[in-house]
Amino acid sequence: MPDILYEDNHVLVAVKPPNMLSQADHTQDTDILTLLKEYIREKYHKPGNVYLGLVHRLDRPVGGLMVFARTSKAAGRLSAQMREHEMGREYLCVAIGEAPDTFTLTDYLIHDEIRNREVVCEADEKGSKLAILHGRCIDRREGTSLVAIRLETGRKHQIRAQMSNAGLPLWGDNRYGEGMTGQQIALWGYKLTFEHPVSHEKMTFHAMPDGNIWNLYADQLMIPEDIDEKREPDQIHIQEEVVQKLEEFDKYPPVKTDELL
Repeated sequence: MPDILYEDNHVLVAVKPPNMLSQADHTQDTDILTLLKEYIREKYHKPGNVYLGLVHRLDRPVGGLMVFARTSKAAGRLSAQMREHEMGREYLCVAIGEAPDTFTLTDYLIHDEIRNREVVCEADEKGSKLAILHGRCIDRREGTSLVAIRLETGRKHQIRAQMSNAGLPLWGDNRYGEGMTGQQIALWGYKLTFEHPVSHEKMTFHAMPDGNIWNLYADQLMIPEDIDEKREPDQIHIQEEVVQKLEEFDKYPPVKTDELL
């Protein structure tokens, strides 16, 4: 069962594990939406179909935070926040190469049917969609960069496609980079901010990745040993200095430049 960080009568916030579908597809593989519906059915002894609205998605190989709506009214209001770019979604990734301290990528994406992937194209190409993201490099090691990403738009495979086009493919990405079989793509939705659809309270949640390439930055992200906080073995948490960097990143978005465009 996915970790559930928050639930009330209107919303549910959970952490999707990597390699799990956001919702069911033709593969019939396990998906988080079905698991959470079953969780609600059993916990609250609900007969018949359980309503749980899928507000947004994460690519199958990507793990991290997701919010679900427990009522149709909540679904409508949260979806409106998505459309108006009022829902904050931030990610951590490990990119191959040296990322600038801060950067903004502005591209147009279109789906390539032959290669089954999103590609950068000209703005006037039919079917193209604007894609904007902001990045802040936290650290660089062994030819890689630990980067925080904030999205302004929510396009399919946006981070993977834009970072690859900028010469910074994500570690372990088989489709847009040079990942190898068995590697887990280093992309994680670590922060989610939204306005509660009923109380209108601003809600912010954090969840951190662990294992694999993330361990390369463990000393940068682990909470110091002398802090008494219960956590699972090898679980990565953001250290105070990194939190400060990310809070500055939130407050002062990078100025749009031609760098990496």
